[in-house]
Amino acid sequence: MKEKIRFYLWLCYVNLFISTFTFGGGYVVIPMIRKYFVEQRKLFSEEELMEMAAIAQSSPGAIAINLSILAGKRTAGWIGILISSLCSILPPIIILSFISTWYVAFSNNLYIAAILKGMQAGVAALIVDLIIDMYKMILEEKSVLLNLLVPAAFIANAFFNVNVMLILVISSLISVFFLFMQPVVKRRQKHV
Repeated sequence: MKEKIRFYLWLCYVNLFISTFTFGGGYVVIPMIRKYFVEQRKLFSEEELMEMAAIAQSSPGAIAINLSILAGKRTAGWIGILISSLCSILPPIIILSFISTWYVAFSNNLYIAAILKGMQAGVAALIVDLIIDMYKMILEEKSVLLNLLVPAAFIANAFFNVNVMLILVISSLISVFFLFMQPVVKRRQKHV
């Protein structure tokens, strides 16, 4: 029983910490959850984390909160959901309440503006690190299709200004098509 209580306190602490000190949205939370849940505690694998991140992204609501809730459920069931949801929502509510009360003073302060600019650079670095880790996982799949889709999507957006939503839809349709074509190709190879 003491171990469970200790784990619940740890889960509370980690969610409060992540929610308080990660600025920049849901994608910044992924490396933090990887650090505490995957690398330090080994509560689930990196592949499971990426699956949870995909679910969190496609679910309504903030990605950071959705991902925290999924990690809580994976590690502690319904109590984990309750702890993770409360502890991931509480810091932003407190911070936003404080900022909204003192908005005029913050908006004109040069030091606060400089701190926020520095945070933007940190967030950009975390997102680049996440993209590199995700691409390494794609390379490990050794799939020609996935290895071609990544640069094609980048080129389509960066050089031809194709809408990201359109790129996601087309990439998803291509992936689903090839996923369903694999069993057909394997059956044909067996008959030959």
